[in-house]
Amino acid sequence: MTSPLEQKKIKITGPSVVTANRTWDGIVVYRTPEQGWSAKLADAAIVRTSDDARALLAESVADDVGAIGAYIAPVEVRDGGAIEPGNLREQIRSAGLTIGLPVQA
Repeated sequence: MTSPLEQKKIKITGPSVVTANRTWDGIVVYRTPEQGWSAKLADAAIVRTSDDARALLAESVADDVGAIGAYIAPVEVRDGGAIEPGNLREQIRSAGLTIGLPVQA
């Protein structure tokens, strides 16, 4: 896993995706095999090697359209192919807001 500041170090230990936040609304997005972005983790391109992860991350950063701060995140591929976030941070990010915001009058 890597952060945008540590792009020189890419080491993955299992299935991973490239994720970022959408610029206009902050929604978590995932890089797709079609070189786009999707808010659905199920649409994400899964990488399993550091070379593939490096290539997908480079493509995502070069895209620079609609998403910011792209980085590699671990995922779990369940029986039947369901994809789940691979750590607590990504579980929280994919769940969205976890607290209620004040209602504006």
